[in-house]
Amino acid sequence: MWRAYRVIFRLRSPLHIGWGKVGNLQRTRPYVTGRALWGALTMRLTRDKAGAGPATDSRDYQRFGEQINENLAFTYFYPATQANDDYEVVWPWEEGNLFRYRFLSSYQGTTLSAFHESAAIGMLREVEFISPNTLDTGEPVFLIGYIFERDGSELTWQEALTRVQFGGERGYGWGDVGLIRIDEVKDDVLFGGKVKFDVSADRVRIYVPAAEPLLDHTFARNLPAQGEVEPLVGREWRSYNNLHRYTGQHVEFVGVCFTPGSVVEQDLNLVIGEFGIWQEINDNS
Repeated sequence: MWRAYRVIFRLRSPLHIGWGKVGNLQRTRPYVTGRALWGALTMRLTRDKAGAGPATDSRDYQRFGEQINENLAFTYFYPATQANDDYEVVWPWEEGNLFRYRFLSSYQGTTLSAFHESAAIGMLREVEFISPNTLDTGEPVFLIGYIFERDGSELTWQEALTRVQFGGERGYGWGDVGLIRIDEVKDDVLFGGKVKFDVSADRVRIYVPAAEPLLDHTFARNLPAQGEVEPLVGREWRSYNNLHRYTGQHVEFVGVCFTPGSVVEQDLNLVIGEFGIWQEINDNS
């Protein structure tokens, strides 16, 4: 019922995927979440449909967002470097790869006070980002992940991926990516065998062997795993709400999840849900 594709982007500018603040520092996640991918596709498809006209009704975005969740499933996307004729993912949680030293940097800025002709008090900020080139050797950085398409889908997602931006600070040119290639997956493994998948059911299923890491956020309730957990909460724009209807005012709680990199204690069979979040299989999956 599904076709699997490996998708490779070249990161062309700094990338910031929001992950809370520590003091003045706005941290970034070291990967692209499924929601960030979903948001980029939703924006691109909605604006393409609007053409030269305005795309100012959040219900148009809602419709495309629902179609994406229904007809596509996806993993998170991880930084990678070129290795011979292929690409090698660098996992943020693996010891010894110096991920933070090689891939993460930050930018400092502040709001100016025109009256005082100086920096505004209390407005210093520092934004962390994934660098488009490794900080130690200057190699280009790529993003690798997988997208599954339901048979019969009419979404023009492959063309849309040629013109997307991910994450925050996009008004400054951040999150710019260039699509390198989309390859259909002929076997049943992802990321070189880290996990296996099954596309014969109504939703894409994922098999994670014991002692292997989770690669997406996974709902934590009764899950036999060890690692960090966090509540997934996001701000949305819902112009059709009676209250909290402006950009970022609607707060959406998704659930409490194990973070990527958490290790499972036994073989697990999971399903890819909305926004790429993994969850245990139930009778309706």
